[in-house]
Amino acid sequence: MRLLLVCLMLPLFLAGCGADHIYASDAEVAKYRYVSDEPPSVTLYTVISTNTGSGGHSALLINGRERIIFDPAGTWNHPWAPERNDVHFGITEKMRKFYIDYHARKSWYVRAQKMPLTMAQADQLMARVERNGSVNKMMCADSVSSALRDMPWLHDQIPFTFSPLKLSRAFGELPGVTEKDHYDDDPDDNSGVLMIQQQPYNHGDTQFNE
Repeated sequence: MRLLLVCLMLPLFLAGCGADHIYASDAEVAKYRYVSDEPPSVTLYTVISTNTGSGGHSALLINGRERIIFDPAGTWNHPWAPERNDVHFGITEKMRKFYIDYHARKSWYVRAQKMPLTMAQADQLMARVERNGSVNKMMCADSVSSALRDMPWLHDQIPFTFSPLKLSRAFGELPGVTEKDHYDDDPDDNSGVLMIQQQPYNHGDTQFNE
């Protein structure tokens, strides 16, 4: 079934843009590396249309020995969150909130579903997304679901899917998951958000109004 779906969608992939290959240097990643004092966890972000209820994007925030975002085929970026093949490092509280605020606007809201992990599980998932490589456009939910399904402790509970909403529903049924929706009235061009994100600040600073 998976092969059939890939074959059916292949013409769309060929017609669209391919993956963006961005690879930050070791020095950049080390400079902005951030370790949170929160317990290990994984958060599934799902961007959902306020008009139609359809899903537009899927991403993972993984908190373990450091905190990163796996943003397959995503468009968010920040100079203080260096990127390697769709994995963003240096995810301080400010960067986490920037990421949410970038996606939440009049036409979209962000659903955050957080599940506690052990440190070993966080390490395993982090290693999996770091070796994933750049993701082609429209393949965000597929890449996230595949990464989660590769975890032996999640394999039978997460479906293979191209649908961010189907992935969100399945993830929400996992034990211990908590959920929060983030709404914002920002205009769709994100001009105000992008202006704020370019303001200088000290790395690790957590002051930011949601």
